[in-house]
Amino acid sequence: MKVLKFGGTSVGSAQRMREVADLVTGSGRKIVVLSAMSGTTNSLVEIANYLYKKNYDGANEVINRLERGYLDTVNELFRKEDFKHKGLELVKSHFDYIKSFTKDVFTVFEEKSVLAQGELITTALFNFYLQENGHDSVLLPALDFMRTNKNNEPDTVYIRENLERIMGEYSDDIQLFITQGYICRNAFGEVDNLQRGGSDYTASLIGAAFDVEEIQIWTDIDGMHNNDPRYVEDTQSIAEISFDEAAELAYFGAKILHPTSVLPAKLANIPVKVLNTMDPDAVGTTISSSQHKDRITAVAAKDGLTAIKIKSGRMLLAFGFMRKVFEIFESYKTPIDMITTSEVGVSVTIDNNRHLEEILDDLRKFSTVEVDYDQVIVCVVGDLVAENKGYANRIFEALKDIPIRMISYGGSEHNISLLINANDKKAALQALSAKLF
Repeated sequence: MKVLKFGGTSVGSAQRMREVADLVTGSGRKIVVLSAMSGTTNSLVEIANYLYKKNYDGANEVINRLERGYLDTVNELFRKEDFKHKGLELVKSHFDYIKSFTKDVFTVFEEKSVLAQGELITTALFNFYLQENGHDSVLLPALDFMRTNKNNEPDTVYIRENLERIMGEYSDDIQLFITQGYICRNAFGEVDNLQRGGSDYTASLIGAAFDVEEIQIWTDIDGMHNNDPRYVEDTQSIAEISFDEAAELAYFGAKILHPTSVLPAKLANIPVKVLNTMDPDAVGTTISSSQHKDRITAVAAKDGLTAIKIKSGRMLLAFGFMRKVFEIFESYKTPIDMITTSEVGVSVTIDNNRHLEEILDDLRKFSTVEVDYDQVIVCVVGDLVAENKGYANRIFEALKDIPIRMISYGGSEHNISLLINANDKKAALQALSAKLF
């Protein structure tokens, strides 16, 4: 069995859905995980924002525009009148549900239900299309098996037990199962989600639960690249990469893969392939436990960082200083991306400024602080402990004209991270590409 996940762009139109259907209807048993059609989740977020503000006219305008798009897709996708009718009725029922919130109290619980509608509509329409074309496909509601625990982490035991129960209801002759990515229930049974990009996570969790042959992540680019093609010309796709390297790249800015999605596959030792829906014959990238020695694999960049320098004359040999610093960030549930230390201070970066002022106020009780906004972490990933390769020297030689705010090296064998100003990002990526590849 294989798990195949397709993102919103891959199912973003009637034609794209037909192309995806061609990809999934070959031999072998498959579970197909779909995101909502591209643009849907953003529109649903916009609708929710209007509903919070009780701007029902604004909400209805976006709702009607989104509904028209889905109705047009139905009319283009289906040829047979009975399936077209089923599709139109499905779209109408879901949008009637969304419209019901323009009259009632709207809270975060209702928001999660609204955000789930894109995946529910898209998967149902795709399943109808498969059935119209003679395929025995089954729609598996993710809300029946995908659940998080009280810590908002996936409840892997519950997921496995309920998936096995549901799948056991169908004969082995059924080859195609369609389900939703991103959405789930929380520990209290309420509709929730795995956060943005969580469809990759869904696919990986399902794959691990069934110990499948492989997990395929289908997107609109031919695998992971060795640099960001938006800023650097002639980047190359990476044929093979390790789980650890892929996790580093995903966390530090490689948008093609959700940072958490690699972990369940890694723990279950299931290879993950990143493939291109627009070019199915492209090799793509295979992520596995295999380690590749003596090479720089890729460069990535993470935007929107804030750097905080925390200085204290009492830090030298002060027991508990670091604990006090970290407890402040923990109390405001603000993760730290990068950290460097000296005998008189510590510098950290964060990517969420929601509680920045409160954090700074607490830090100032025992230290002085300096803040730099609009920073970027540039991450170089590869076998950086290879002997006699001089990789670190090549990295710093490439960036000799770029002011570097922080350096983190040694926490991982696969990563050197450097903090620079956002204005220098493009030049840094291009210089590293020229020097390293």
